[in-house]
Amino acid sequence: MKRLLLLVMLCLFVVTGCKENPTEALLDTYQQRLTNILDVEPDTIPPLDIPSYPQTHALKQPIADITIGLLNAYELRQCGLFQLIAERNSVLGKVQDKTRRLRYELLFLKQLEYCLNVLDSTDPLQHQLKDIYHQKQQQLPQVIWNMVFTGQEWQQQFTLGHQLLSPQQFGGYIENLAAFDYLETLTTTIISRHIFQYPLTTNNIELLLYHQQQIHNTQYIGQLFYSIARITTIMNTITNQLTTHEQTVMCGKNINQQQAQYLRNVFYKYYANDIQPYLSKLDSQYQQLQPHLNNLYTTLVQQQIPPSTTMNLYARYYFQGELLRQFHQATHDHVHYWQRLFKRCQFKIGRQ
Repeated sequence: MKRLLLLVMLCLFVVTGCKENPTEALLDTYQQRLTNILDVEPDTIPPLDIPSYPQTHALKQPIADITIGLLNAYELRQCGLFQLIAERNSVLGKVQDKTRRLRYELLFLKQLEYCLNVLDSTDPLQHQLKDIYHQKQQQLPQVIWNMVFTGQEWQQQFTLGHQLLSPQQFGGYIENLAAFDYLETLTTTIISRHIFQYPLTTNNIELLLYHQQQIHNTQYIGQLFYSIARITTIMNTITNQLTTHEQTVMCGKNINQQQAQYLRNVFYKYYANDIQPYLSKLDSQYQQLQPHLNNLYTTLVQQQIPPSTTMNLYARYYFQGELLRQFHQATHDHVHYWQRLFKRCQFKIGRQ
């Protein structure tokens, strides 16, 4: 009885633990049906050869500590800066994450600007505070970079996934789009502030924590990148196999076109019905996200932040369009095969 129970539990574990990804299953069925009609074995899908996200140590930018004497800091309580400094030097303040570090730096600069306006111009602190203000401003691009590319919640978005997004589940898209739209705007505001005098309100700054919390349980961007790359490889493999056997599919007047008709049926049943809408969704969501990611990255690099070779490669592939170019080429080549077949066999567009 115990052996039977153990066997049942093992079977349940195998069934639940090895559940096939629905998108992989769809594409596998599509490939299998096509190759069955062609009477050939499906070509093996090659492993992905794409840039991975760099290690944290290759990304982190060094930021020098800026200190102010305790006595002077105490004097600053009259303009509200002392409390911020005290919080930063507390036990919790010393172990704050990258998002809270950026939040602190922005609140500190905002309060310091207020102090410079209200303190007596003859106060000996004025000169020291102005120096600190300019140093802190100059460090902001590095603080933003470290948060975006090495902070846990943000960094995990760029780590590549290991399975295709489900056709019905694109969880994390809305949250990431809102978060990186906000970050791009915030970064542009911060870096351009001394030119355009954009107001940076406390509410603007507090949104950092809100967006961090919203993306905390997602890994959407990495899954999207992986899905597009994997789909590109699968579609290229299927297209190459169809093209290799293209001339074996007979078409023409007084010729039995049954094989071509079977292929057409598979195209409509799987590609037109399910695969093409899925590809369009990937394309659309990537194109909504990509400008924010690329603008954010480019803006920070332009602030004398030298990216590593691996980060440059990653950005060029995922942020600057190489991934999308290859994806578009793969879908174009696949559709072009079907256009040739339909034209050669004089099939009308649409189900028949």
